[in-house]
Amino acid sequence: MDRFALSPYNPRLELPDIIVYDSTLRDGEQMPGIAFSLEQKVAIARKLDEIHVPQIEAGFPAVSEGEKRSVKTITKLGLNADILALSRLVKGDIDAAIDAGVDMVLLFIATSDIHLRYKFAKPRGYVLEKIVESLDHCKARGVKAALSSEDSTRTEMSFLKEVYHTAEGAGAVRLGITDTVGCASPEAISQIVSEIASEFKSPISIHLHNDFGLALANAIAAVKAGATAVTTTVNGIGERAGNVPLEEFVGAMKFVYGKDLGIDTTELKELCEMVAQFSKVQLSRNHPLVGENVFSHESGIHVAAVLNCPLTYESIPPEVVGNRRHLLLGKHTGATYIRKRLEDLQIQASEEQVALILQKVKALGEVKGRVSDVDFEDLVKEVMHPEEHFKA
Repeated sequence: MDRFALSPYNPRLELPDIIVYDSTLRDGEQMPGIAFSLEQKVAIARKLDEIHVPQIEAGFPAVSEGEKRSVKTITKLGLNADILALSRLVKGDIDAAIDAGVDMVLLFIATSDIHLRYKFAKPRGYVLEKIVESLDHCKARGVKAALSSEDSTRTEMSFLKEVYHTAEGAGAVRLGITDTVGCASPEAISQIVSEIASEFKSPISIHLHNDFGLALANAIAAVKAGATAVTTTVNGIGERAGNVPLEEFVGAMKFVYGKDLGIDTTELKELCEMVAQFSKVQLSRNHPLVGENVFSHESGIHVAAVLNCPLTYESIPPEVVGNRRHLLLGKHTGATYIRKRLEDLQIQASEEQVALILQKVKALGEVKGRVSDVDFEDLVKEVMHPEEHFKA
């Protein structure tokens, strides 16, 4: 039998190499209430590198001296991943990033009329001038730089193209499309990326927010349309509703679309739990792929089927994402799993005793929600008189 049981209707994507550049340490930390210590940042960076994330956005060095120190510390770890840092189109920002020793500076500037009017109070020409000035400064200092248009999805296409032509002409090694407030649909992302990718030679990156819960769908739409770099954060943490979750994007690409990004998925749960612990943002039990409930089964019909063949209710084995299977006892439990648990305990029971144990499990499940192993053994003792039936 096959190890996976995915839908036969899923397309297999023939795509160029896709770069994941993870921003847990920068955009993830911008989630209100999160402040990683230096030791935690180093641990996260090492883990990202260990699972072969190719690029790590280590921070925004101009924010503070502490931030600059932390980015510099990460650049000195000798990781295989390229280390990136964010910078406004300001020489001081750029110098802070370069002085921290990064491999690439991620330049950004807002381009939508709403930002130009209410944030900058500047004309469009100001943006173009700053792009050239900043990229010239990066070249003079000998560092690669990418240019991202902030609020791309609310920027007029003609000006967006002018921004990218200016950036490409000034030496940007990557052009970034950003859905800053997460308001674009997958169709919109596909249209924007397709149009930009068809006109420019430079690689296209995508930075997406999850305000409408569309970040993952938008990331997939983007790579199908021609983007070759995607920003992620572990557990999808980040400003407001967060960003594209690393674990979901990598998992969906590998298992659903057949595009292996070269990232070790067997370590995803461990990574997600580490970031949850450090960020103090609890990982929900039903978090896709890595949550405790994702491979948990209680319903009698489901458990009986899973005992025969896990693929009935699991499209992939839990271990491929570092998770594990849980067969639970509760009010939905069926007789098949009661028999299995009794067999594991080396207890022989009549059908009447099985039925009584099941009745007690369901009743306790109604009260507690879940029946623990200790609870189960206590219920069995009530029915079976364990001194006669439990083996030493």
